[in-house]
Amino acid sequence: MSALCYNKGCGQRFDPDNNPEGVCTYHPGVPVFHDALKGWSCCKRRTTDFSDFLSIAGCTKGCHNKEKPPEPVKPEVKSSGEKKELEDLKPRFDEYVIAAPKPLEFIQRPSADEPLVELQQKVSVSLRQALEKLELAETSQSAKKEEEDAEVKIGMACKNGGCSQTFCGPESDEETCVYHTGVPIFHEGMKYWSCCRRKTSDFNTFLSQEGCSKGTHQWKNADGKKVVPCRVDWHQTGGQVTISIYAKNANPELCSIQANSTTVCISVRFDREKEFEQKISLWGVIDVSKSVVNMMASKIEIVMKKAEPMSWARLDLPPVSPFRHQREERE
Repeated sequence: MSALCYNKGCGQRFDPDNNPEGVCTYHPGVPVFHDALKGWSCCKRRTTDFSDFLSIAGCTKGCHNKEKPPEPVKPEVKSSGEKKELEDLKPRFDEYVIAAPKPLEFIQRPSADEPLVELQQKVSVSLRQALEKLELAETSQSAKKEEEDAEVKIGMACKNGGCSQTFCGPESDEETCVYHTGVPIFHEGMKYWSCCRRKTSDFNTFLSQEGCSKGTHQWKNADGKKVVPCRVDWHQTGGQVTISIYAKNANPELCSIQANSTTVCISVRFDREKEFEQKISLWGVIDVSKSVVNMMASKIEIVMKKAEPMSWARLDLPPVSPFRHQREERE
């Protein structure tokens, strides 16, 4: 009976009765995310691409480990008596009733079919300098890159998000790929994929989430394109919503951020051949004329002006239930 190895960076199945020293290659450290760079604390390699980070080979050899790491500790629930004592210790304040914002379904929402407008770009000096250096380096590396992309080699990782399989030969093309069609999102300490939204605060639990779609492995992209997932984060103030896309060295001439009052269409080209695309149906309404795109060396910020000064419950609009459709038809 095979067992799953829980060493970070391995994830392979093995025979517990045949587990010699040095058969497992893994990372003994922890994942490190800093200034859009991703890597492991135990080795020096860093990357801005999330799929490249998942495919970083381990730096240590040892035996496979079948012991599943403990789940993150949940906060202890206080008893009713302890809760009452804590409430008594809290300072007392005068209470005022504040009118809550109108529910989203009662606000007059513009049509999603409004024409899309290209948002104004503001390119930082640091990004222009980084692109000039890349242009000089591309000349000497282009020929070598074409040779490397011409064939799929043994050990190449699948490019589909959430898939940890590697190319072992023609038989790998017959396997079913279980992957995520969305992008990884990190927001307020929570980590999840945009396609299935299974939220967790533990990074190892996030990495081990099984994909929500099935298909074929993608070892390389056609026509030299490399569509990759990017870390997407967002935050809001009273009057603005900001989407941060951690794409390093994006090319402003090849990037397109279009929006209308309720939709944002993102198409980004960065690190020479990498591409990222996403369409977001916004939870609230924005003023396109007062929204801008700040392009920096390490990330892209889409700063959107809210049409109304209200707090958004989330970034994207949840799917409309069939019951709501039936109710609208009756009305």
